[in-house]
Amino acid sequence: MSDYQELIDAARRARENALAPFSKFHVGAALRGRDGRIWTGCNVENASYGLTICAERVAIFKAISEGAREFDAISVVTAAERLTPPCGACRQIIWEMCGDVAVVLANLQGEVTVHRMKDLLPFPFDNRSL
Repeated sequence: MSDYQELIDAARRARENALAPFSKFHVGAALRGRDGRIWTGCNVENASYGLTICAERVAIFKAISEGAREFDAISVVTAAERLTPPCGACRQIIWEMCGDVAVVLANLQGEVTVHRMKDLLPFPFDNRSL
């Protein structure tokens, strides 16, 4: 996991900034560019719920808005005992913006697993579907 420790640590720190007054479920994400740069994000909830944005999308949109286009891994950290994978909407965005990157799931108890996006979204809708 040493390949991903910096990414996990960045996601853990980002999680501390989560704004989750309704669910109390704080999530941090960190996205690593192929050049080694890291962008972080946390979930931000809204009273209308539908306007809530997940940590993964915050990190990806920050990276894209700063001109990054090539990524190799994203980490998601929660306090849950069971490791928390990206939701369906995040899986779609990760696939389209990042491709078949490593998805590193971790929790505050120190558990870590690594998956490939192609395994989390095996039959994606993307530009090949248009």
